[in-house]
Amino acid sequence: MVINSAAIRWHGDFLELLDQRALPAETLWLPVRNSQEAAQAIRDMVVRGAPAIGITAAYGLALEAALQESNASLDNLADAIATLAASRPTAVNLFWALERLQTTGQSLQGAELADTLLRDAEAIHREDIAANHALGEFGAALLPDSATVYTHCNTGALATGGHGTALGIIRTAWQQKRLQGVYAGETRPWLQGSRLTSWELSNDGIPVTLVADSTAGQLMAQGKIQAVIVGADRITANGDTANKIGTYNLAVLARHHGIPFIVAAPVSTLDPALPDGSHIVIEERDGNEVRQIQGKTVAPSDVPVYNPAFDVTPGELITAIVTERGVIQAPNTDKVLAHLRGQ
Repeated sequence: MVINSAAIRWHGDFLELLDQRALPAETLWLPVRNSQEAAQAIRDMVVRGAPAIGITAAYGLALEAALQESNASLDNLADAIATLAASRPTAVNLFWALERLQTTGQSLQGAELADTLLRDAEAIHREDIAANHALGEFGAALLPDSATVYTHCNTGALATGGHGTALGIIRTAWQQKRLQGVYAGETRPWLQGSRLTSWELSNDGIPVTLVADSTAGQLMAQGKIQAVIVGADRITANGDTANKIGTYNLAVLARHHGIPFIVAAPVSTLDPALPDGSHIVIEERDGNEVRQIQGKTVAPSDVPVYNPAFDVTPGELITAIVTERGVIQAPNTDKVLAHLRGQ
């Protein structure tokens, strides 16, 4: 089966990933044929965004099983699973996808295991696209008419199987003529907002204004923002949410200004095994990502850098979490767990 989306192309026997490091200047597609190449692509930010990372990991494991052919077994795939799991520590969708494939392939071997894992990876990809469209509908209904929203990082078709999470809500709201425009924060140090979000929205004809991250408070004080919509890489049982660094700042600003703060994520991003955000492992990345901008040095080469990739927003600052199942208003442990049970 061939499945093509904005950032992930599955050709039935190999994977192609849009190299998001090159956007918007170049459109480069990189082939992935085994688990090592999939893990490297995740680690190096060729692919990013929690749902897209999970999809890529699923395909990477399935490709590895296919390479093993008659020798394929979960025991023989243990090294591949460990390599993929170590590629990025914060995005729970990565571990969810790997655990799902291991459950699906339990007690299977050889060609049967390889075929089963490939079918399940394809299913994860298709399901994520459908989930994004569903949560887009739920989230758009939360916005007032003619709203202007603020978003952070990139949560669109590039970060998911297709359509997007926070940008999925924005796309759906625009289609429903409920949206007036979008302010996109640049999102240092990788500039996902400027390089990716502004590119996606501009291509869709959705009015977007790019701003420096430090502009958000001024926009809110001027009454120019009616909602903040962000994605998530992991949501704990009580609603605490790990997302791209700078998200917590936005939540505090939004609370001060009385602006709804909305988190959009598929159910696979909810992690009931962790009671609260203090248990989330936050990835710390190379200091040169801050000392440099696209290879150009902008700080002393030896200055110490603290470079966490994510921060944690307390659930009490979140107005609503939107998934493909619906909306969790004012999230807490009881509400998140009930949502997971389908209640």
